[in-house]
Amino acid sequence: MRIETAAARASHHIDPESGAILAPIQPSTTFERAPDGEYPSGYVYSRLGNPNRQQLEEIFATLEGGAACAAFSSGSSASAAVFQALANGDHVVAPNDCYHGTRALLRDVFARWGLQATFTDVIDPEQVRRAMRPNTRLVWVETPSNPMLRVTDIRRVAEIAHEAGALCVCDNTWATPMIQRPISLGADMVVHSTTKYISGHSDVMGGAVIAAQADDFFDRVRQAQTTGGATPSAFDCWLTLRGIRTLHLRMRAHCENARALASSLSEHPRVQAVHYPGLAMHDERAIASAQMSDFGGMLSFQVEGGREQAMEVAANLRLFTRATSLGGTESLIEHRASVEGPDTRTPDNLLRVSVGIENIDDLIADMAQALT
Repeated sequence: MRIETAAARASHHIDPESGAILAPIQPSTTFERAPDGEYPSGYVYSRLGNPNRQQLEEIFATLEGGAACAAFSSGSSASAAVFQALANGDHVVAPNDCYHGTRALLRDVFARWGLQATFTDVIDPEQVRRAMRPNTRLVWVETPSNPMLRVTDIRRVAEIAHEAGALCVCDNTWATPMIQRPISLGADMVVHSTTKYISGHSDVMGGAVIAAQADDFFDRVRQAQTTGGATPSAFDCWLTLRGIRTLHLRMRAHCENARALASSLSEHPRVQAVHYPGLAMHDERAIASAQMSDFGGMLSFQVEGGREQAMEVAANLRLFTRATSLGGTESLIEHRASVEGPDTRTPDNLLRVSVGIENIDDLIADMAQALT
């Protein structure tokens, strides 16, 4: 079964009594025991397992080509579970350019518990190699990166990690398994904020960790999920499954619109730079072409001038909503540096764009009038 078919049939289940073609929502928090004390259904308590969550985890493992999946209540809780699976004194190599929440988890939360982290330019394999230590247990990859759209060679970084006895974990939120499958490139785990493209409608939060092998490390991630309790509700799982059913179609539209908008912006005199791996001038275009089937629906661009000029462009837009997050059907724009705070590495004239699935001519016209 091809990936598009698997996605389209997510939550497809014929109910033997009603004939309903979709699995029902099972909101129950507890499940009946048999007279002998066993649980014949396999479910005990919703924090430990739920039919809707199991269905979501199974389809996610299939889409990413993994052996097991743990679903979470947010992308941040999914990332945190991976870090919780490490031990005091372990070392993590992470990208300079990555989601600021991931950086905050490593620097502000887990550092207090003895987890060490080095942030480096993971685009350069030699810098990754130099950042490795004897106690390095994990190399974190985010590609394309947030917000500069840098592209990491997953296969090469995974090789460096494995040579040192470390794991390679890839945040695949922006690409989704429809256009990039990190496990097939050597990654040991894949992390998602399913709030974004996977759900796709800006109405449900969630996260997931998919493992290439259901090994001891994944068991510790699962323990963080069930014991820590950062699990999605049955309704959240059902909504996420609903989003997965149209994922391949939405990603096609997102990618087509982003390519066209990036090309248009690259020719505008008020635009200093466009960051999109589908453009010929992008530094990592060759790597992106090798490991991605398309280039995604995210882009960022830098306006001539500084913060004031960038804010003015965002304020003048009519179809692009000024809001955080990404991956919904609607187009969003955000001045990223002001969100990330005083320690941001993002240029002050940069705007990050989540390109929606509206008519592309309308989006290009709106951006043109805002820049003018």
